[in-house]
Amino acid sequence: MIAVSDTTNDVRNAPDADGYDVVIVGAGAAGLSAALVLGRARRRVAVVDAGAPRNARAAHVHGFLSRDGMSPADLLAVGRAEVAGYGVDLFECRVDQIDPGFLVRLDGGAVLKARRVVVATGLRDELPAIPGVRERWGRDVLFCPYCHAYEVRDRPIAVLGTHPGAVRHALLLRQWSSDVVFFAHTLDLDAGEREQLAARDIVVADGTVKRVVVEADQVRGVELAGGHVFPRGAVFVVPEMVPRDTLLTGLGCERDPNDWVSTDDAGRTSVSGVWAVGNVTDTKALVIIAAGQGAAAAFALDHDLAAEDVERAVDNHRTSTSARTRHSTPRSIPQVAIRD
Repeated sequence: MIAVSDTTNDVRNAPDADGYDVVIVGAGAAGLSAALVLGRARRRVAVVDAGAPRNARAAHVHGFLSRDGMSPADLLAVGRAEVAGYGVDLFECRVDQIDPGFLVRLDGGAVLKARRVVVATGLRDELPAIPGVRERWGRDVLFCPYCHAYEVRDRPIAVLGTHPGAVRHALLLRQWSSDVVFFAHTLDLDAGEREQLAARDIVVADGTVKRVVVEADQVRGVELAGGHVFPRGAVFVVPEMVPRDTLLTGLGCERDPNDWVSTDDAGRTSVSGVWAVGNVTDTKALVIIAAGQGAAAAFALDHDLAAEDVERAVDNHRTSTSARTRHSTPRSIPQVAIRD
């Protein structure tokens, strides 16, 4: 375990019996954004991260105002430096478990105590077992149009029918290229879907996909089981997105009808004191959206902590006042002589 922090004599770096005000699990855009706001609010904050971001294989982040085109690694490095400057402690390790209370158990045995926890562990992409897909994932085998389609605009694009949402994906991608081929693969397209694709001048290639053709470190096409190869410059795939929500479900957080952990607009889960932000609860959270969710959760969290601080202060004040009253010596009333 490696702890990284600016250890000054600031009160923020001296956790009391409560430990940290907040422990954040996950140092992506959501987790670091929450840490930034809470650090500036002078809360005692720790961020724990295992170092496996979802977008690690992508070359650039896009759609993030003032950070468009920055590499994901550089974005996170800047974020870590910023939060450390506000006294946030960063731990590079995995969280094995969070116990009610909250005790955050790190791999290796260390335990962090917290008043509140934020889980920003993201999700993992389950990719179809088609040769070439995993090898080129994040490079020229892609998913998010808003993240990567502009960079492959006007190229011949393939969309693989490996997911029920693939037709909708192909229809959307048509605005970035006039040459889109939809590979039906294992999907059984109905008449309405074929009509929509035809109306948008999207060619449908029936048959099972054998592989994504890669030559000279670049996607060159898509080959069907029958041997026919369609020359393509980029391939889009809709992965099966699986949330990394074991820590949340272990705490008893409720799920929504789609079997994802449910939260309110500020990231509160059904368990008091537990927040969740970013892709762990929202598949549509692009980097800038995840960052906004982290900030929104931090605002709500700080208000929640402040309310508890006030309640504790009032209780302590009443106890102190009551003790002084009980132990004070009654004052004698001076006798005054009355003369005629």
